[in-house]
Amino acid sequence: MLPDACDQTGDQSQSACPPSRQIRGVALDMDGLLFDTEGLYWEVGDTVLQRRGYRYSKELQTRMMGRVGVAALQQMVDFHQLQDSPESLLEESDELFAEKLSAGVPPIDGVHEWLGFLKQQQVPFGLATSSRRRFVDILCQGISWKDDLAFVLTGDDVNQGKPHPEMYLRAADQLGISPAQMLVLEDSGNGCAAAVAAGACTVAIPSTHTRDQNFDGAALIADTIRDNRLRSMIVPMA
Repeated sequence: MLPDACDQTGDQSQSACPPSRQIRGVALDMDGLLFDTEGLYWEVGDTVLQRRGYRYSKELQTRMMGRVGVAALQQMVDFHQLQDSPESLLEESDELFAEKLSAGVPPIDGVHEWLGFLKQQQVPFGLATSSRRRFVDILCQGISWKDDLAFVLTGDDVNQGKPHPEMYLRAADQLGISPAQMLVLEDSGNGCAAAVAAGACTVAIPSTHTRDQNFDGAALIADTIRDNRLRSMIVPMA
């Protein structure tokens, strides 16, 4: 019998995870998990703030990560007491980010293999990202597994961004399963909190930009998406 991946977290409090590992669907964050875009967000945030005499920081990044659109930029306004509206900052940020995406961003190493494994096991999977749909469309252009996605949820599809559980409650609904039957892969503290709050079996895979964030409630903190413990959480569909 495979070792129970839900027992791999030491002192971490654990999210819901079926004892039999009967995961019936997978929801995937995008930025920092499938594509290494967090560095681009940092560059954009830093450019926007330098124009106003400030610099982007880890503390601000943690506050903004996972939040949707205007709500994310409101964090920037509040953090630095800016006179700009979050709407104007969002428009400025979107222009800068679109320029950077135009150069192309390859998937993170190991993503193709992980998604191929899910497809082989006949476990449906989809995207649950706080990014705007226009950016999701740009990133997924020419990606071989785009047509394999069971659903694509973006920041444009929810009223409450992460750490609110709305995104992952919607993801479970899209898959036609209960949140407890869904495996969620996240790289950020806010995203992890959203998945845990939704009642999903949550795995954190911290990136270089999120390693110091809080992943309380994760059933597993994996090293990379290649971590073999992830595969032990999936069994073939009946």
